[in-house]
Amino acid sequence: MRIKITIAYDGRAFAGSQSQPCGSTVQDHLERAIEATAKMPVRLHMAGRTDAGVHASAQVAHFDAPDHLTMNPYNWLPALNAKLPPTLRVMDCEEVSNDFHARFSAIGKTYEYRICTLPVLPPLLAGLAWHIPKLFDVDVLRDAMRCYEGRHNFVCFSAVRGNETPQMDYHRTILEASVSTRDDGYRLTFTGEGFLYRMVRLMTGAAVMVAQGKMARQQLVDYINPGDVPYSVTCPHCAPADGLTLRQVLYA
Repeated sequence: MRIKITIAYDGRAFAGSQSQPCGSTVQDHLERAIEATAKMPVRLHMAGRTDAGVHASAQVAHFDAPDHLTMNPYNWLPALNAKLPPTLRVMDCEEVSNDFHARFSAIGKTYEYRICTLPVLPPLLAGLAWHIPKLFDVDVLRDAMRCYEGRHNFVCFSAVRGNETPQMDYHRTILEASVSTRDDGYRLTFTGEGFLYRMVRLMTGAAVMVAQGKMARQQLVDYINPGDVPYSVTCPHCAPADGLTLRQVLYA
């Protein structure tokens, strides 16, 4: 039985989502919980990776339950949560067809970035929002965000990971890049077919710099449309991980 799980976590408690030698990532904790339940190692496949400090309310993963187990998805939910830290929870379990893959079946993702503009950051928002107490022009921010929509070469919004090759394709389609108002600030929403390493944080940082008058709109446009010539300059304005949350993984 192939099991699809929907996961929520507070990113501050983990060294990112993808398994690492340190053993303190979201995937590491989940695989240990599955192994303890199944009494044997089981490989978990996640829809994508999030950095340390980045949160998720609906990350998706799947695993193949060993044949000797008769547990249904309803049984897996409490069994896994009983073995996980309180900052990581499996919110839903369901059986899916064997051709479903958490990563390769996904057709898009939605991220949200929270900005708090109150004079003082409330303690309960520490680590959950980017605190920007100085005023900026929200209309300029909205205009900057709209520049991202459509299909562009986002090479300037991809942080260097060390495994880059000349053949890598940095083109991505952004379906939505919008700003909504909250009582304590703003929420930025990004929906796209896929995102590069730290792409959302770099887009957020650049848009805020434009809204604060620290970067010209034309410079942002130049970063978004670098042309076909290899462009090695990464946009230097990366927003902190605190305010970023993976809200949804989209499937056909």
